[in-house]
Amino acid sequence: MDKSLDEIIATRPKGIRKSNPRRNSGKAQVLGNSNPAPATRARAVPASNGAKTVPPTASQPADKIIVSNLPPDVNEAQVKLFTATVGPLKDVTLHYDSQGRSKGVAAVHFSRRGDGTKAFQQYNNRLIDGS
Repeated sequence: MDKSLDEIIATRPKGIRKSNPRRNSGKAQVLGNSNPAPATRARAVPASNGAKTVPPTASQPADKIIVSNLPPDVNEAQVKLFTATVGPLKDVTLHYDSQGRSKGVAAVHFSRRGDGTKAFQQYNNRLIDGS
């Protein structure tokens, strides 16, 4: 160590930096680049004329819905009544807590694409049993 710090810095090549190991973390490699490409950024900018943009998924027909605020005594057979009013079902799943009580939430998967959208439009924010 016969050189001063200024001499060591002066002899070091310019323009070469050590990479930051945290910058290239595994999370960034798995999730991808957080900075979108310029074309993607341009599409994400809302129109300046005041028009609201609609997410592309809002206009796509759905085949699965989540039904919430169900009474705790509702069972799968009662949820399957969507078959009579909307269309055939693939699957109905009621969600339960660790004590086996219903959480009041069901996932309803329809056989045909678009039936989920139809059920949403027909039953969203409606009382089913009238009480």
